[in-house]
Amino acid sequence: MSLAVVNPRTGEADYSIEPLDETAIATVASRLRAGQGAWAARTAGERGAVLHRLAEAIGRHRTALAAALIADTGRAAISKIEVEAMIRALQRWADSAPGIIARAEISDRQTAIPTITASTRLVPYQLIGIISPWNFPLTLALIDAIPALAAGCAVIVKPSEVTPRFMRPLAAAIAEVPELADVVALIEGDGATGAALIGQVDFIAFTGSVATGRKVGEAAARAFIPASLELGGKDPMLVLASADPVKAAETALRASVLNTGQACQSIERVYVAREIAGPFLEALVNGAKAVRLNHPDVNAGDIGPFIFARQAEIVQAQIDDAVARGAKLLAGGQVETLDGGKYLRPTVLVDVTPDMPIMAEETFGPVIPVTLFDSVDEAVAHANSGIFGLSAAVIAGTVEEAEAVAVRLRAGGVSINDGSLTGLVWEAEKSSFGASGIGPSRMGDSGLLRFFRKQALIRQSGAALPLAAYSEEALSG
Repeated sequence: MSLAVVNPRTGEADYSIEPLDETAIATVASRLRAGQGAWAARTAGERGAVLHRLAEAIGRHRTALAAALIADTGRAAISKIEVEAMIRALQRWADSAPGIIARAEISDRQTAIPTITASTRLVPYQLIGIISPWNFPLTLALIDAIPALAAGCAVIVKPSEVTPRFMRPLAAAIAEVPELADVVALIEGDGATGAALIGQVDFIAFTGSVATGRKVGEAAARAFIPASLELGGKDPMLVLASADPVKAAETALRASVLNTGQACQSIERVYVAREIAGPFLEALVNGAKAVRLNHPDVNAGDIGPFIFARQAEIVQAQIDDAVARGAKLLAGGQVETLDGGKYLRPTVLVDVTPDMPIMAEETFGPVIPVTLFDSVDEAVAHANSGIFGLSAAVIAGTVEEAEAVAVRLRAGGVSINDGSLTGLVWEAEKSSFGASGIGPSRMGDSGLLRFFRKQALIRQSGAALPLAAYSEEALSG
């Protein structure tokens, strides 16, 4: 049974996908398992050369890929950036993987026993399953797949059923690289498809909500396979009294509403020192009111529609709840339906309280709730409240002052005098704290090494001891 796909700019279903059933998924998995051995037998450099060719193939299909992403997300420039960023990611992993692997493998290390040496080799997981979300469709489908391939794994990717159009041009690019025919598969489907996939792989990488991530983690545990879960966030920004309030407001606005706030590293709550709250809020509200919707022209404006209409309902419910409980709207606040698409102008709220859902639950929209604080200790306590711990940001007059506060935050990545930097750099390894995820970092060397198991080769150069050497008499003598 086909699944309809809705265009976020029109609200109309104008595309469809055909979910694979369990039997079909098992067939794909079997084919990839059969092909993985030859892929893993290649050197890291040889695999890198193949990935370079895939980057070139994607470059040849960049126009079709961008068009598919634009249709699915309702945004133009970021869609084009996604394509170029993934070309660079392929090139980067292709070039860096050989060195990372060489540094991680250990040869002939002397142990505490003079006649025994040991070495460690990296063994790739045979088959990786990837379940990716709808907010950055191409990026989050490939951010795990590329290093997994560089490691020597085979990969099955199940993107979100909300934004699947890019799969066909991506599959066309992959088809131009025959070495990948039996180690990469893209499968269409919904949650049931993802659940079936978990039972067929050796490692599952999931990006999405906490609720779904919990289900994925439980299913992985039942299958006795590792799970890498990159989940939600409620990222705080702390603006200290020494910060330039106008520049801080500009940063907070961008970090909160870029991509319509549909990013896990978006700033979703701001704590500002009372001393500078006046000019900060004035600049923030003025900036919010100046933001343009990219309607009716997808190629003009600052923020697009909600990619998933249901998300607009969630965001509106949080705003309405906050206002009903005493929060004050300074800008935005009402989802608009324009030619069938759901849009929300940047929304600024004050007089919010920690118990409001808009301060405790992931919003995933262009909403900026602001709380004033009187001491840094108070701000840190607010920032560390709740179940999430993905990212955070601190803005101060100096990097040193901001960093002194940053190290007190319960978050995996903290931007210093900026916001949402974790979405811009790949070199900085970080962990997800709290309910924001589990598993090794997908950034830095760890992004590759997590797809290996370690095998120890332990060598005895002397005579192996007989059982008699371990007798009670021998050991007590």
